[in-house]
Amino acid sequence: MSKVFLIDSEKRPLNPIHPAQARQLLRNKKAAIYRQFPFTLILRKSSAEVSVSSLRLKLDPGARVTGLALVNDATGEVVFAAELKHRGFAIRDALTSRRQLRRSRRARKTRYRKPRFLNRTRPQGWLAPSLQSRVENIKTWVDRLRRFAPITAISQELVRFDMQLMRDPNIQGKEYQQGTLQGFETREYLLEKWNRECAYCGVKDVPFQVEHIQPKSNGGSNSITNLTLSCGRCNIKKGTKDIKDFLKKDPARLEKILKQAKRPLADAAAVNTTRFALLEVLKGTGLSVETGSGGLTKFNRSQQNLEKSHWIDAAAVGVSTPILNIKGVKPLFITSNGHGSRQSCRTDKYGFPSRYVPRFKFVKGFQTGDIIKAIVTTGKKVGEYIGRVAVRSTGSFNISTKNGLIQGISHKYCLAIHKKDGYSYAF
Repeated sequence: MSKVFLIDSEKRPLNPIHPAQARQLLRNKKAAIYRQFPFTLILRKSSAEVSVSSLRLKLDPGARVTGLALVNDATGEVVFAAELKHRGFAIRDALTSRRQLRRSRRARKTRYRKPRFLNRTRPQGWLAPSLQSRVENIKTWVDRLRRFAPITAISQELVRFDMQLMRDPNIQGKEYQQGTLQGFETREYLLEKWNRECAYCGVKDVPFQVEHIQPKSNGGSNSITNLTLSCGRCNIKKGTKDIKDFLKKDPARLEKILKQAKRPLADAAAVNTTRFALLEVLKGTGLSVETGSGGLTKFNRSQQNLEKSHWIDAAAVGVSTPILNIKGVKPLFITSNGHGSRQSCRTDKYGFPSRYVPRFKFVKGFQTGDIIKAIVTTGKKVGEYIGRVAVRSTGSFNISTKNGLIQGISHKYCLAIHKKDGYSYAF
């Protein structure tokens, strides 16, 4: 069962406790709520010296979602689990939009000025902002969890797909510039690339076979760009036919397969690009860092008959994985939202300014994005509301709740539960 984090009066992490024990501490007023996400209690008085068991933080980095799990190596208990959703692709799209606007403005205003694009240098280890944000998200949560739990070691899944080795199985020596990335099998790569369905008929949830798009008898290679997934029926039906002959009656599917075959797996590329940068960040914590491959993660998970999810994959990372106890664990779903934009004004659908954006952030001690609890005692909106607040300079706020938007709630009724930190949370 997911435990509750506990820190002493001097904010030193103690052993996470059972929720029933947490309720008892709150009922007896021996502890207070320190933080809502992740839920953490702080003791009101210093307790006697207590032994603290060490925990291992396990990470399964992904391009879109990273799994996190806190595991007790001695007992195998999963103390805490979370899935962190990144905003890397949103950053990429925002930068693309900004670049287009700047180029358009440049063409209008300074059309005769030479463009400058060869006089900029990037520092050693530079990553694109969309990739760097993934590393920073994980770093933020590693530091945050270290404040609330006695973490003494970290496990990271370092490699998933060996892109070069799959493209040319005979690559070796100086040709192999990126190191030996032993890890996920070609089959696992194909399963993700082809959405776990037959490329020819679209059937799912059946045993798949690795299929050569261009048959080897017709000069096809073992390159990953010439491989796809096929159900047994389609594989037998296609045989050694050329794909253009096999799908001549379905030109749309033929075009889709040929395009998909050449398209790289963007998610795998993002993970491969950031894996060593993340490893250096984790080593910078001073803790013992263990690395493992995606194949080992899958092996550990399969041996224990665990279902596939990001947080369970994280718990199964590395050779140190014990027999896991995941009974009753409810992962915390974390979404990275950033801290807003720098727009000076909002625009209509044609791009023309439509309204002013105020420069202030705080109103009556609240800012847009805070999670608040409002208990309204008078008026037409009597009730209790919990959700994210949008502040107004008048002191009349809007609250986004599970049941919809509640408008016109006075700041006098509001109490902050969790201050804005760039993330949203759900269970």
